[in-house]
Amino acid sequence: MSTSTTAVTESPEAAAVREAAQRAAAAAPGVRAAGGAAVDAALRTAAALLREREAELLDANAADVAAAEAAGMAPGLLDRLRLTPERLADMATQLEVLADTPEPPAQREVRTLPTGERVFERRVPVGVIGAVFEARPNVTVDVASQVLKARSAAVLRTGSAALGSARALVELVIAPALERHGVPATAVQLVPTPGHAGAEALVGLPDLVPLVVVRGSGDVTRKLSALGATAGTRVLAHADGGGVLYLDASADPADVTRLVTESTDRLGVCNRLNLLLIDRPAYDRLWPVAEAALRERGITPSLPPHPHPLGHEWALDSGAEAHVTVAPVDGALDAAATAARETSGLAATVCATDRATAEAFIDAYPGTGVFWNTTTRLLDGYKLLGLPETGINVDHTPGPRGPVTYVDLSLRQFVVLPPA
Repeated sequence: MSTSTTAVTESPEAAAVREAAQRAAAAAPGVRAAGGAAVDAALRTAAALLREREAELLDANAADVAAAEAAGMAPGLLDRLRLTPERLADMATQLEVLADTPEPPAQREVRTLPTGERVFERRVPVGVIGAVFEARPNVTVDVASQVLKARSAAVLRTGSAALGSARALVELVIAPALERHGVPATAVQLVPTPGHAGAEALVGLPDLVPLVVVRGSGDVTRKLSALGATAGTRVLAHADGGGVLYLDASADPADVTRLVTESTDRLGVCNRLNLLLIDRPAYDRLWPVAEAALRERGITPSLPPHPHPLGHEWALDSGAEAHVTVAPVDGALDAAATAARETSGLAATVCATDRATAEAFIDAYPGTGVFWNTTTRLLDGYKLLGLPETGINVDHTPGPRGPVTYVDLSLRQFVVLPPA
């Protein structure tokens, strides 16, 4: 009796991802062995290279932007794609801040057992961490630096529009900075092939890449989360965003104008104002104030009755980003419930002068960030925590939630030692 086996042939995209993951896995022990001082020194050197090689980096990005414009990319997405000298300078500063950030202890004592043994909790590196993110070149550096600070290697997959910029950042900045300080230069791998197939392959390699951070929004992210769960990969995903602003009857008109203005400075980001809720008794008084602020920003309101879900994310609606959905609600509790029900639960602000109302809204809203008279644009790792973020996790489950930084990218290990 004879048997035969049929070899499963990987697609070129899957093969490229697997090869990148294998290189990262081979480099991971070297990252851990290099230690914190070497990684921090490499981050400082990367910051210097961002400044020194600004012209080359901007040239690479200009080519990406020109190609995207020719392909008809919407203005909000072009804004995400574009690098400027100011944005490169911000990226360099964030690297230096991260390098200067003292790390929490790798080990802490939990308790002594009745029998005398000592229990410790230790943070250990994951090994290799993957990341799938939209066409935003700065995220290449944000994620790579966070993963390295967590003593792991990285496999990065960005949107095809930003591939040239990301390649330049890895080859001209990250790799040489690592090599200069004895950290394996191959510890940060960039998936070289465009398209969704590479992202799908990355969440399907749990033995090589057990944790993948997925940034971006919409159906693609939800699909990647499902594929990762099926494969056994832990996926930290952010499928939908959109900030909510609730205007209470006690709101100060000046605060209304300020919050609407501050929340719409950029329209292609997830924490921008997306859904504006107004206390029904004050609607006729507060809506004209908010409308004037929106008009000043060139934003069109979507008023009831809505031909779309209340939580429709305008940042992802190509060509229609300059919209905000407006709806009346019956007080703070209804506003909090509406924000939780109709959106992903990313972030919501209550605009109110009445403390009891504000506290009621805060207590009732279960999302990852809740603000009082402050813009949801602050829901960002660097703005909130002083650290770059790998992404924002809106899971309604235990684990890292909200902005995810390097501290969240470790495994918990228990160590039990004999009695002292």
